Amino acid sequence: MKRILVTGGAGFIGSNFVLMQRKDKGAEVANLDCLTYASNLKNLESLADDPHYRLITGSITDRALLRSIFDEFHPGAVVNFAAETHVDRSIDSPGTFIQTNVVGTFHLLEEARLYWGQLGADERRDFRFLHVSTDEVYGTLGPTDPPFTETTPFAPNSPYAASKASSDHLVRAYNHTYGLPTLTTNCSNNYGPRQFPEKLIPLIILNALEGKPLPVYGDGSNIRDWLYVEDHCEAVSLVLEKGQVGETYNIGGRCEKANIDIVKTLCECLDQIFPDSPNKPHSGLITFVKDRPGHDWRYAIDCSKIENELGWRPGQTFESGLRKTVEWYLQNSDWVDSIKSGEYFKWIERQYGQSPAAR
Repeated sequence: MKRILVTGGAGFIGSNFVLMQRKDKGAEVANLDCLTYASNLKNLESLADDPHYRLITGSITDRALLRSIFDEFHPGAVVNFAAETHVDRSIDSPGTFIQTNVVGTFHLLEEARLYWGQLGADERRDFRFLHVSTDEVYGTLGPTDPPFTETTPFAPNSPYAASKASSDHLVRAYNHTYGLPTLTTNCSNNYGPRQFPEKLIPLIILNALEGKPLPVYGDGSNIRDWLYVEDHCEAVSLVLEKGQVGETYNIGGRCEKANIDIVKTLCECLDQIFPDSPNKPHSGLITFVKDRPGHDWRYAIDCSKIENELGWRPGQTFESGLRKTVEWYLQNSDWVDSIKSGEYFKWIERQYGQSPAAR
């Protein structure tokens, strides 16, 4: 049984990855998570009695804790999801992003390097350190620019993107300088079950259900490439298993959509599911708000490398993935209620002057 140390495994993407590893891949998992606002233990409650899963509460900035985990758990791989991820929060509090995403990744790399150096020859050969990153490190695209490839120069435009670009560079350096067997993945916008509702799709779903305004930045023309979270987790698993050491793999859905089109599609989906809703048509709730500072206009991922080298393809279309997402939120009201904390609403009100607002 492969042993994987997952960091940030109680968050959105991390929890979906942990569930996949335990239920579908048969790996033993240790999950290190500092349980911030974006983490939710309900994400992993189905593993509460699983003897091959353990939760460790703590931060990747804690070197002593990291060392004890490596010594006691003896992982064959590390998958690093631990990160501060929300652009608006990085504009408001950039220091937190530097500490977690840059300093934390450095500490994790250092402890992984020391641990890896003490392994036997076979274990050293098989060990992997996989760092999960974002397409935002590449900056922004114009309307006719080709999508980002793995060789696109970094040009981050927010403190969040800059912190992730810094961590990507560290991972590359540890492979080149020390020989640590690293892999990096850069993904496009994820959506799906268990996403904290500061992000566009879950926030629109929850606002619409409550008949609240659906604020959209600027004129809603900003474009993102959308990827269903379980497809992303399958890709990460495949890179971990078959990826070439030292390489980067872009993971995207080949699904470019303007934000306003995402919101309108969600409204149409909710109109179909709730034909008697007093808020129908839900598109009548759309409200345009002042744009985010330095808002990148377009992201697009060229995922030819992972498709051609590893044979990965997204399993969900945008339409099928979106409907699965809406249905999950509708069927999991307990989860939704658990994340509606006072801290969350205070953040929304501070950022947008109302509660809640769409990203």
